[in-house]
Amino acid sequence: MKDFGLKKLYYSISEVSKITGLEQYILRYWETEFEQLKPSKNRAGNRIYTNKDIKLILEIKKLLREEKYTIEGAKKILSGLNKSPEKDNFAVQNDMTPEKNGKRELKEDLEEIKKFLIELKEKL
Repeated sequence: MKDFGLKKLYYSISEVSKITGLEQYILRYWETEFEQLKPSKNRAGNRIYTNKDIKLILEIKKLLREEKYTIEGAKKILSGLNKSPEKDNFAVQNDMTPEKNGKRELKEDLEEIKKFLIELKEKL
């Protein structure tokens, strides 16, 4: 992934296209095929991608382009990552119930926002 200097919280589809090396129409198509890829939209209705969305896109690209999976095969792998028994056992052993896991993700997002704001303040 290219480094554009300041890490952002949200990226436009054109920025994600440049970062991932994929055409915008491919990104839009993948949204219809992969249920995990659902970028939010801003007030103007434009897609806004997070860093997690970009990581997912790069994983999909790797599965399809490098590892030569079909879209259906890539869907199975991605859904398997979310529902694997090993992951469920790990979650239970580490007390990562969906509620606690959601709080953990929120905490990680807030830490990322905090880091972003500190970096922004330092640049001003």
